[in-house]
Amino acid sequence: MKLFLSSYRFGGHSDAFVQLTGPPADLAVIANASDAWPAAARASSLRSEFGPLRALGYRPAEIDLREYVGRTAALESALDAFGAVWVRGGNTFVLRAQLARSGADGILSERVREGSIVYGGYSAGACVTAPSLIGVEDADDPGEVRPVTGVDTVWNGLGLVDFSIVPHLNSVLDEHDSGWSTLQRLRRDGVSCHGLTDEQAIVVDDSETRILGD
Repeated sequence: MKLFLSSYRFGGHSDAFVQLTGPPADLAVIANASDAWPAAARASSLRSEFGPLRALGYRPAEIDLREYVGRTAALESALDAFGAVWVRGGNTFVLRAQLARSGADGILSERVREGSIVYGGYSAGACVTAPSLIGVEDADDPGEVRPVTGVDTVWNGLGLVDFSIVPHLNSVLDEHDSGWSTLQRLRRDGVSCHGLTDEQAIVVDDSETRILGD
């Protein structure tokens, strides 16, 4: 099982992601955390992902989970072309709902665990790998889920790691500086969790978990 989880993009550790995936090749990009945004903003955010990935040698292509609702077999076939997936930030709850509606949650969980695909994700893409999304509501609005997806909010994560992730500590991206209070609340409640600054990343390689950065 190989995962690269960060607060903002590579957090200065793109070499660690490349090491996990092997030589850069075709890469599936999932941008559905931004589905609640205006279409132009979503398209712009997707383009902004492709540049850094291409600079590393990857050939990124979007897998839009909205196109696979009720078409899980088709999604499985589409993902067969990729050995790695990159899941960008946005609203974690919207992302989780789209993963569930398309069946990507089950497909990715199985493939990551069996080692046939490497999972990279930042912000929402990292948070969704936890056992639970409790605490994420301090930063992301669960109320965006139903208007965008037509389904209720899903509060369980993919469970690829056994801890919650709180991104954007001390970051300009955390407008309300909620990260530290979320981290403290989760710890008081006995929830295993890791906070990340935008310069940090978590790497899971088989049984080893490492935090990179200051």
